[in-house]
Amino acid sequence: MKLEEKLFLDRYVVDEDNPHLKIKDPELCQKCEKKQCLYACPAGVYTWDGKQITVAYADCLECGTCRIVCREHDNIDWKYPRGGYGVSFKFG
Repeated sequence: MKLEEKLFLDRYVVDEDNPHLKIKDPELCQKCEKKQCLYACPAGVYTWDGKQITVAYADCLECGTCRIVCREHDNIDWKYPRGGYGVSFKFG
């Protein structure tokens, strides 16, 4: 089973009013040479369009990998979603 098929099994309840994941300073991402978040996130939450990072926080698996790999600039504001929101794993 492909990763995309496995991720489809998860259920997300998105908190539009209070996102649990965001970039602190988007301009700082432009200076980041490695952009580790693009490659380390297992759900592919981060994308780079050549000018800025986009965060698809609704797809987040809440693993915290991004905040660990962004040590160079500490530019990711990550917290657990408030109660009733976030990811629910259906099978496993």
